[in-house]
Amino acid sequence: MSAIPGTNRTRRGSVEGRQRMRDGATSAVMHLILAVVAVIVIYPLVWVVGSSFGPGGGLANATPIPENATFDNYVHLFTQTNYGRWYLNSLYVATINMVGSVALSALCGWVFARIRFRGRKASMLGILILQMFPSFLTAIAVYMLFLNFGLLDSLTGLALVSIAAALPYNTWLMKGYTDNLPASLDEAAALDGAGRLTIFRKIVLPLMRPMLTFVAITSFTAPWMDFILPRLLLQSSDKQTVALGLFQMITDQYSNDFTTFAAGAVALALPITILYIVLQRHLVTGAMAGAEKG
Repeated sequence: MSAIPGTNRTRRGSVEGRQRMRDGATSAVMHLILAVVAVIVIYPLVWVVGSSFGPGGGLANATPIPENATFDNYVHLFTQTNYGRWYLNSLYVATINMVGSVALSALCGWVFARIRFRGRKASMLGILILQMFPSFLTAIAVYMLFLNFGLLDSLTGLALVSIAAALPYNTWLMKGYTDNLPASLDEAAALDGAGRLTIFRKIVLPLMRPMLTFVAITSFTAPWMDFILPRLLLQSSDKQTVALGLFQMITDQYSNDFTTFAAGAVALALPITILYIVLQRHLVTGAMAGAEKG
């Protein structure tokens, strides 16, 4: 017996209706979760920004929307503290870390992707294992090494540690990106008599630009938020970074200036935030390209 056409259409309509209801409920739950996460993330940021404009210096006076907003905390930050020196120290470490990380990771990634040599797989496995461990696990070893070589209380030494800590991860990123570049370009240049370094410098390196931008930005921003290694390796007050200076501002037993601390946090985050907004296209492109093949 053949099915009644009207009945089939009714059943299909009922199934489609239930599917639309499930899709709508799923979408509503997802938007609710995103809204809750947004509130959890945004509220502390609003609280810090509002506290930076609040009067007084105590934590009790800090509110997301201050009643008597003032710039006194920012004036006090730049005139009564060593924030400028801390900022320049962090900028110095971040710049060296960025330049060194980009140069070494690009070269190492290209070597592992293009050159076949004995011990290549073992070296790649070793790099993969090293990137699984956080850098602070080697803090004691790094301290003893710096003590023996006279590198304690050195901003350059801190930058070298930061480069070494991020090198395994950055090398794998660059290798994954270089694997996706056509090897025929290298072969054509080699047939024309170009050497390996010439091929790397004039052909491969320009094609690495999206990933190089990603590595440069992440390497530049990482030292600004690093606390453990600077706390361990830096001793004198004139070598402190922003993280150390701000930490001391709220832990000193004679001075707990939380509103000035909030002003310092905002002054630190503002240029980095602008940098991310301006270069977000390169960040997304580099991150996606490095994840395609590793």
